[in-house]
Amino acid sequence: MGENVRKLGPGRLVIASHNDGKVIEINELLSPFGIEAVSAKNLGLDDPEETGITFAENAILKAEAAAGASGLPALADDSGLSVTALGCAPGIYSARWAGNPRNFENAMKKVEIALEDAGTEDYSAKFVCALALAWPNGETSVFEGEVRGTLVFPPRGENGFGYDPIFVAAGYDITFGEMDPAEKHFISHRAEAFRKLMKACLQ
Repeated sequence: MGENVRKLGPGRLVIASHNDGKVIEINELLSPFGIEAVSAKNLGLDDPEETGITFAENAILKAEAAAGASGLPALADDSGLSVTALGCAPGIYSARWAGNPRNFENAMKKVEIALEDAGTEDYSAKFVCALALAWPNGETSVFEGEVRGTLVFPPRGENGFGYDPIFVAAGYDITFGEMDPAEKHFISHRAEAFRKLMKACLQ
């Protein structure tokens, strides 16, 4: 999806997320385009139940719920860590592995223990992102991106959020948690999905 889609101009846009780190990252990507992004959390919108079986399906659910409730265009991200040796887990359950309230230190430890239990030397993984842009009239487009790499333990770095401190992108020797945010924004799974959205909707 993404061809011949409705263009997104300057104005207000709902970021359909209650994840503050994700909202900050998306806002930094959107701000050069004169878009005033406000989070679903700040608008008091509830998160819909994520019943999809893919990142794209869950992103669509969140974007369409936020657009319908706010009357504004809404952008939703569904993303996560896919670990090869764990059958692509935690995948769409990446946030749920962190519990409620979210504790990604525990989630990263769960990944480490699962790999140890699997008795594998394959620590390859990828981050996957699906961005859904929904309009109040029901029009929705999806853009997907991924970045491949390797997991390292113990976690390293204080930047980023989620599983960033254990992920080293291919071609790098530092984790996303150690990487300057501007550099991460250039190479990340979210950046790839955003470039596709930008090409279709912002240029």
